[in-house]
Amino acid sequence: MRRLVPAEIRPHRSPQNPRRMVAWRRVFRISSAKVRRLYIHQQPDWPRLSWNLEQLAELLAAVRHHQGRLVGRMEALGFGLRQEAVLGALTSDVLETSEIEGETLDAEQVRSSIARRLGMDVGGLKPPDRDVEGIVEMMLDATRRYEQSLTADRLFAWHASLFPTGRSGMSAIRAGAWRDDRTGPMQVVSGPVGKERVHFQAPPAERIDREVQAFLRDFNAERGVDPVIRAGLAHLWFVTIHPFDDGNGRIARAIADMALARSEGSAQRFYSMSAQIRQERSAYYDILEATQAGTLDITPWMAWFLGCLGRAIDGAQGTLETVLAKARFWDSVSGVPLNGRQRLVLNRLLDGREGTLTSSKYARLAKCSQDTASRDISSLVERGVLVRNPEGGRSTSYALVRTATGDAGSASRGAYPRTIRVRAPR
Repeated sequence: MRRLVPAEIRPHRSPQNPRRMVAWRRVFRISSAKVRRLYIHQQPDWPRLSWNLEQLAELLAAVRHHQGRLVGRMEALGFGLRQEAVLGALTSDVLETSEIEGETLDAEQVRSSIARRLGMDVGGLKPPDRDVEGIVEMMLDATRRYEQSLTADRLFAWHASLFPTGRSGMSAIRAGAWRDDRTGPMQVVSGPVGKERVHFQAPPAERIDREVQAFLRDFNAERGVDPVIRAGLAHLWFVTIHPFDDGNGRIARAIADMALARSEGSAQRFYSMSAQIRQERSAYYDILEATQAGTLDITPWMAWFLGCLGRAIDGAQGTLETVLAKARFWDSVSGVPLNGRQRLVLNRLLDGREGTLTSSKYARLAKCSQDTASRDISSLVERGVLVRNPEGGRSTSYALVRTATGDAGSASRGAYPRTIRVRAPR
């Protein structure tokens, strides 16, 4: 049996995510009495990864078709609506890539940070904290500058922006630098102390520089690999190298988004791969662990990645419907005189983030007095924009009058099965 002797425990574990792949870790010294497990990076021909394109052809064609249709539909929208869709997708991407690692960011701060960088006026949002600004900077640099080469210095800048204080939780880390393994090997571990399960052990620190250089040469190469395939390859390859003390998963997903932006020839993101991965987090960890402990044939990983991407694109149809419904609403009230406060609050309600409206919530959102909020609400009710909910007294609340129908959940589903069976290589 393999015995693991605790050398240091870094208590970053998230109760929402019992197997946090990167952002928490326990470092162990491994006793001399052990049985070695062969990981993919220990294979003699690593990193010559391969996949069966014949088995993936149907999935890849379907993803490319749906990808093209979505981009086409979004491009047909006016500039304002397209920006709304991009803002929604990027906000979801930043929130969910952090949530996968057990870190919950403030949605208003994320939206505010992205909107400011997109040059959009969505007033009434909280000013973002530095950690929110950091991950937004990384995600936008990856997607808006997708044509530029990925370099080690760029990766260091991304990592430093994720950890502006040089700490992950309460632990000091090497921000903007490769890990050095001075406290022991980098391992992904789950389970209580004494009953730990090691899911993966990354390459030793002395290999990191040449491993990353090989990865970057391949990622930046102009060779005949479909950029969507390259996105799946890059995600797996980078997270297997695990070059940083923390943040590897978030950076791997940003790299995949960069490759997907290249595949579309556009910096505008209309879907969130991270949001879909979070929905399928258990399957994500399972296929990642199986692949990292398997052979250099990564066909099953690629099949899962393509399926997950297809489902993310399908899910974006709901975003499109929401944006269109919002446009129809504003068209329907175009003849109604509205002040700036009213427009701000109505936009927040249309975004679906505020639930029902009360006068105190209106006052908070519009940054006005309770009396002003009550007058504004009364005016909106009289003009048929808001309707009073049945509850009365102190619990009086209001909702939008839906003058246009649009089911955000009516987009196509089921084109990409969650369970993908791929023939084992002979």
